[in-house]
Formats: sequence, structure tokens, C-alpha cells
Amino acid sequence: MEAINKFNGVVCPLNRANIDTDQIIPKQFLKRIERQGFGQYVFHHWRFDDEGNKREDFIMNQTQYENAEILVAGENFGCGSSREHAPLAIKAAGVACVVAATFARIFYRNAINIGLPILECPEAVAGTEAGDELEIDFERGTIVNLTKGQVFQAQPFPEFMQKIMAAEGLINYIKTGR
Repeated sequence: MEAINKFNGVVCPLNRANIDTDQIIPKQFLKRIERQGFGQYVFHHWRFDDEGNKREDFIMNQTQYENAEILVAGENFGCGSSREHAPLAIKAAGVACVVAATFARIFYRNAINIGLPILECPEAVAGTEAGDELEIDFERGTIVNLTKGQVFQAQPFPEFMQKIMAAEGLINYIKTGR
């Protein structure tokens, strides 16, 4: 199994702090038995009005960010309940990585356990704008803003976490015998 080393993608900034797991995936969508199909519900109350129409002012509904693969958020991302559905929904929505100033600890571990790469780096969050392209090196912990030519340093993932993510999560990692 090969560890994830580098990733490039366009940024979709969620310029908010304290984004909790209920905002990431509301409770009414947690009735599924399988661990699939949650992506359509990510940030549901922000993305849709009460009639189910897209809210044009929400960044993930804007055409240039519909397929953005990197979410950038403020402090305490993923706070609230410990549901693993939150990182599952983010990953299922096509997001390949989340960079935040800080993460709630239980969200951080749940993200690693389901194979969603996340990095804490307040400087990268402050130095990144909508539409910037980032190159992330998980082994070194570097976040390069290719648009602005800036380099930020986050804590690199230990090798075993890289292997968990390469296996698409802890369960697969254990099944494959490491």
C-alpha cells in the first residue's frame, strides 16, 4: 500500500469558525445503514433553502467551486457531536482534503479513520483565497499556494497515518494487514 504524498487542487474557502458536525451533515440524513450516499447532504442547510432550491450565495453552489477539492476553514472545524458521518459526507461530496486553522479532536481522528486527509495550518488559512490552487505534501506537511507563490508549514502526517489514508481508512488498513 502506497502512502499519499502530494495533492493539488482548487480551494473553496468556508470563511467561518466553529463549523460543527450538525452543519456539515444535519441529523435527519443520518438514517442510512451503509456508509455511502452522504455527499449530497453535506452542508445541506447552507446549500439549500426550505424548498430544496440551491442558495446562490453559498460558495459551494457557485459554478467555479462546485468541483473544488480542497476546503479551507477557520478554527475548530468539525466541533460538536462525534459522528463519523461528517468526514464521510465531506469525502463523498468530492472533497479530497480539508485545511483548517484547527480541528475538533474527535473530527480529526474520524477524518483519519475514514481516509480524509486534513491539515491544521492557521497561516495557510489566512494566506489562501477563493480559487487559489494549493499543492499539499502530506509527507513534509507543506502547503504551497501555487497562485501566490507562498509556502506554509503544517505538521506532516506520520507514516502510519499516511498508510491509513492510502488504504481509504482504518478498517481497510486493518483488513489488509498493514
